[in-house]
Amino acid sequence: MALQLTNRSKVVSNKEQSFSEKLYLPAIVKGMAITFSHLFKKAPTIRYPDETRPMAPVYRGQHVLKLDENGAERCTSCGMCAVACPAEAITMESGERKKGEEHLYREDKYATKYEINMLRCIFCGLCEDACPKEAIFLTDRKVESDFERGDFVYGKDKLVEKVNERVDISKRQTPEVLAFKKIPGLKHNELFDGKKLKDKH
Repeated sequence: MALQLTNRSKVVSNKEQSFSEKLYLPAIVKGMAITFSHLFKKAPTIRYPDETRPMAPVYRGQHVLKLDENGAERCTSCGMCAVACPAEAITMESGERKKGEEHLYREDKYATKYEINMLRCIFCGLCEDACPKEAIFLTDRKVESDFERGDFVYGKDKLVEKVNERVDISKRQTPEVLAFKKIPGLKHNELFDGKKLKDKH
């Protein structure tokens, strides 16, 4: 029993090749001409890392865990970034801030362990959108190549910015987001009523 999957038909051409086509010489000459033409063109390759191409301002690269103005960690280990991550690349463990550690951690809860598997991460930026404390951002830095899979699991030693080496994330904060933060009574990334937002203006 024959099954017909579609009504579409394909016309097959059985055209005979000419003598010159059978020799393949015209095709070979044409191909060689294209090859030799590239000898006189500028090479499209870039000698990375000595040379780099210009990156888009919103390029999403290696993550950074930001510190506040006083040098304390912003992350409170709420887990919002891990829940939002579609690749399940973020894992963390929570801890309670001890007395005398106020200069290290901004709030009572903090992340004793924070890891991102760069091999799983798809650099979508949903983690920074979900973070209510503006603790994590994607930067314009590239993830360095390595030989072992375990070396691509970045912990706090690689993610937390240094106090004297702040990472600029101003390009990730659009004018719309900065304007949104200035509205009194509303919190960053909090669900809100559109009518309430119009009443504030």
